[in-house]
Amino acid sequence: MKSVRDIPVEGKRVFVRVDYNLPMDENLNITDDNRIRATIGLIDYLQAHKAKIILASHMGRPDGVRDKKLSLLPAAQCLAKILDRPVLFADDCIGDKVEQQIAGLGAGQILMLENLRFHKEEKKNDAVFAKKLADLCDVYINEAFAVSHRNQASVTGIPKFVSQAGAGFLLEKEVQAYYDSVEHPQKPLVAVIGGAKVSSKLAALENMLNFVDHLIIGGAMANTFLKAQGIDTKGSMIETDLLETAVAIIEKAKQKGIELLLPVDLVVADRFDKEANTKTVLADEIPDNWMALDIGPKTATRYAQAIQDAGTIVWNGPMGVFEMEKFAAGTQTVANAIAGSKAFSIVGGGDTGLAAKQCGVADRISYISTGGGAFLHMLEGKKLPGVVALE
Repeated sequence: MKSVRDIPVEGKRVFVRVDYNLPMDENLNITDDNRIRATIGLIDYLQAHKAKIILASHMGRPDGVRDKKLSLLPAAQCLAKILDRPVLFADDCIGDKVEQQIAGLGAGQILMLENLRFHKEEKKNDAVFAKKLADLCDVYINEAFAVSHRNQASVTGIPKFVSQAGAGFLLEKEVQAYYDSVEHPQKPLVAVIGGAKVSSKLAALENMLNFVDHLIIGGAMANTFLKAQGIDTKGSMIETDLLETAVAIIEKAKQKGIELLLPVDLVVADRFDKEANTKTVLADEIPDNWMALDIGPKTATRYAQAIQDAGTIVWNGPMGVFEMEKFAAGTQTVANAIAGSKAFSIVGGGDTGLAAKQCGVADRISYISTGGGAFLHMLEGKKLPGVVALE
């Protein structure tokens, strides 16, 4: 794929697809501006090269209906504050008024368009809508890794109608981090996979068996693997329809000589609640009707030891219900081990990025992805449609 560095942008109308889908409080104040800050390098570059900058994003799921609570105006105001420069705002993303605003842009000026998903055609990847967006610009740049696994008008539709399209700095960095960590890693490669469901990460687990040296499984998904080995997981969350699949993954790992680690002890609770009664038990000694909500200390220590000598670590998914203090210790121990290792470490966004921040290790992780879904898509061995569209 072509880089923005390879495209002449001076005096050009440059449409930049960003991901400013930001968390906001009830007063529409942005509570985390990291996704905006991640794009500042590209914006500075375009301004220095005298481009006319058009920023476009979605916010939430308005389903084609205008919703003031999902306006991108707060994002435009936040960006202006970070840059300490004006950011103009359009109250739509297509139409005569928007075209007039773009026509009036000077070199280095920024215009942010209103929420793309106020038009249902965005998610439908409607060609007519994509063409209207493409007509606003001379150059298209994708800087939205987090939505690059989606086939949508502003991601895969626009490139069909523009003469020049390329990747922004963030998209390049994300794709490179994946190749450095999974397809061309420093060995040994350790994958730490957690979270709630095997089903959501099944394709990633199967694909990772082609690359990893050690596979560590935690979170509620570990319960399904324990059950597949004949362990009574009592009231723990499991996916009964994936028990045979779990057996197949364990067997395939064995055949390939991959060390697959599962919990040997667990922190269990009598109910799913931050005030629940808890105890630590061996994996096969869960009391009746109790549920596993975190890996136990022996398991956490074992996992940390497996991480210690890694050359590369890929972490996707917490080891337990880390949002509740009683069930955060397993994730904390593993996070500390990853951060303390000398390995190149990459964290898949979403809950895992949040866990890294909560555990206080974010600044010691080599790379934290900005897109959980897109990162998982790549772990499954699939190409991102948004990247393919640029090739």
